[in-house]
Amino acid sequence: MTQTVWIARHANRLDFVKPEWFLTADRRYDPPLSDDGMVQAQQLAERLQVETIDHIFASPFLRTVQTANAIAEKLDLPIKLETGLSEWLNPEWMTEEPERLPTTTLAELFPRIDTAYTPSIAATYPETQAQTRQRSGTTARCLAAEYSPKHILLVGHGASVKGAAMGLVGDIADNGEKVRLCSLFKAVRQERGWLLEISGDTSYLTHVEEVVRFN
Repeated sequence: MTQTVWIARHANRLDFVKPEWFLTADRRYDPPLSDDGMVQAQQLAERLQVETIDHIFASPFLRTVQTANAIAEKLDLPIKLETGLSEWLNPEWMTEEPERLPTTTLAELFPRIDTAYTPSIAATYPETQAQTRQRSGTTARCLAAEYSPKHILLVGHGASVKGAAMGLVGDIADNGEKVRLCSLFKAVRQERGWLLEISGDTSYLTHVEEVVRFN
């Protein structure tokens, strides 16, 4: 029996649209989605509505929870908050460990959150890109194994999405391009291992982030 792991990056974030938001925010490293990001999240939810997904896991940052919630509403599923899918806790981006909303507060805002779920992998500030990829890759493998043969969705960030994909299919998931906002990956477990069937798809979005290739 095959198993599918869907992996998606969160939609557009408010501080990408309004950089000044960062200057007065209470939790400056935990922005919500922008208005167009909410539209993107709905379009991603509509794309996944036709797929078989049994469990949804999301990074506990607000923007990933909002993205996952749009999908959970369409699929009528709970959301499991998994710290192993967290943002890259990069000290060059963040001068201190990012403050997030407590799970209890998130659950009040998003009742689909499963408060009984215990995260599999921790994320520790500060960390390197390699540590982020290892952490998110381990998370993807652990969740796929634990919930096999169920089909699961992981909602993360640029670095953790790429790390999760690489954790399943290997370096073929690293094509040198930035993981675009609200993009979608699909890995399928077969007898001989994992196959990457979809990589960074954004065809369902009306607004697509420009592709950036890293040198």
